[in-house]
Amino acid sequence: MVQYEPVVGLEVHAQLLTRSKAFCPCSTAFGAPPNSQVCPVCLGLPGALPVLNGGAVLLAVRAAVALGCEIRRRSIFARKSYFYPDLPKGYQISQYDEPFSVGGHVDIDVGEPLGARTKRVRLTRVHMEEDAGKNLHGATGGESVVDLNRSGVPLIEIVGEPELASGAEAAAYLRALREILLFLGVNDGNLEEGSFRCDANVSIRPIGETKLGTRVELKNINSFKFVEKAIDHEVQRQEDVLASGKAVTQETRGWDEKTATTYSLRSKEGAQDYRYFPDPDLPPLMIPADLEEKIRGDGLELPREKRARFVADLGLSTSAALVLTQHPVVTRLFEETAAASGEAVKTANFIQAEVLRDVTTYGVMADLPLTTSQLAGLLGLMRSGAISGKQAKDVYARLRDDSATARGNGAPLPRAEDVVATLGMAQVSDVSAIEGACRAVLLANAKQVAAYRGGKHALLGFFVGLVMKETRGAANPALVSATLARLLDES
Repeated sequence: MVQYEPVVGLEVHAQLLTRSKAFCPCSTAFGAPPNSQVCPVCLGLPGALPVLNGGAVLLAVRAAVALGCEIRRRSIFARKSYFYPDLPKGYQISQYDEPFSVGGHVDIDVGEPLGARTKRVRLTRVHMEEDAGKNLHGATGGESVVDLNRSGVPLIEIVGEPELASGAEAAAYLRALREILLFLGVNDGNLEEGSFRCDANVSIRPIGETKLGTRVELKNINSFKFVEKAIDHEVQRQEDVLASGKAVTQETRGWDEKTATTYSLRSKEGAQDYRYFPDPDLPPLMIPADLEEKIRGDGLELPREKRARFVADLGLSTSAALVLTQHPVVTRLFEETAAASGEAVKTANFIQAEVLRDVTTYGVMADLPLTTSQLAGLLGLMRSGAISGKQAKDVYARLRDDSATARGNGAPLPRAEDVVATLGMAQVSDVSAIEGACRAVLLANAKQVAAYRGGKHALLGFFVGLVMKETRGAANPALVSATLARLLDES
């Protein structure tokens, strides 16, 4: 029986974070009423001429540099001609044979356990283009209508080489790419709103064969989970087709989330079908050499590099470094707080255990429950011994709630010290008071005391827990542990 291997290449369309469209001043804001953000240019009306958005070019070059692409000083915008209701001009402005960048790569973690090895996936190119509109089916009494608000929104298309070997690798690639663009401030990574979406080119070939099989394109899948499932299903479908003695047809297919199957949309077009030619209304795009040098000089540290530094220099675990580099705002909160508190590991642990569940992210923005100074002040109190770790959790909860109230009223934000004073909370470090609590616990647990003195020294933690419970978490844990050890060692 013939054994096959999958070959997958992804084409990612990422919306550039500009306030206006690629070739006109219309807004790119999401959620506006249909056809309220349009003008003669993005509607393709006769006589309207496009003017390139310089901010979109800057973001596109920034992404390409970070991805290791070769930046071409001169590139050409082309017209990609096809007819569809959401394309008012009858063509899409894109780049074809002369894109502004070529090459590049994305490194992904593969293997078990996760990250056992790194795989480098090469890129073919990154080029600029404009988005089409959106067809809305069944929106008004079962009719199909067209919303052209997205028409002309600036995109980059990131074309990967066919070097992915499974749905899992494709999902890992997309996550890595989304992280990079998010940290660059180039794209908001929002799959639900369509600002980060991908097409997957899937084929199979006999193991050992170098020639690619017939390619099937899967269009516009809106989650990493569904990308993985769609690719794996399509691989199996193609294997079943070949096993039945038939040939795989080159086509474009969609993904049905309810049935977890792909379905045929149309026959796959080739480049010749689009009748590409240079857009006569747009001059060549000239990118100055000093722009690339300036971007490289910014010294931007990407998520993968941050994770490696957090582990090597700050002593974080691999899992903690991964969690704290999922979003740029969270990463900044950690880095600034760790620098202010001088406790990187404790900062990382506290943010993961307490803060992250109260963080709401939306695109490149995020709502944080506390500011860096508030969080650093709280951790400073815990570090100095003014409050215990358990008390710090209670202080955080009150500080979070009081901060939300202050924001709503426009009042100054409270400090951790203020909350501690309000709650009358302070860590007990009085030696005599702690010794009294320790003696009471030992007296009430004579059987465990005998076991400890018989060699079961792990019971020390049991006694510490009882004393902390007795003092409602107010006792200094280090002093409790030392006092218990001294008392237990007494004959």
